[in-house]
Amino acid sequence: VQLQASGGGLVQPGGSLRLSCAASGSISSFDVMAWYRQTPGKQRALVALLTSGGSTSYADSVKGRFTISRDNAKNTVYLQMNSLRPEDTAVYYCNGISRAQTAYWGQGTLVTVSS
Repeated sequence: VQLQASGGGLVQPGGSLRLSCAASGSISSFDVMAWYRQTPGKQRALVALLTSGGSTSYADSVKGRFTISRDNAKNTVYLQMNSLRPEDTAVYYCNGISRAQTAYWGQGTLVTVSS
């Protein structure tokens, strides 16, 4: 299974972006789908996750602003990002954990929040 992330770009503070993570196979085969982000010199950090049962979890810094969701018919997971701040600038990666506990990563998509 391959994961393809897209949707990054340049946005002004306070703006919105929606990231997409399209899977080459069924996302129903994943126990967990998640978004991580990474800035230069820092470790990749969890932003949001969505379990196969529909439970979600968010980093404190994005709670109330970001929403993770999925469309099983399109085999795609989304990250809706609202009220973006300069500190949200990062490369965002999608991640999937299969039922066999294998981790899959998509390529990163760069989000830049700047005026």
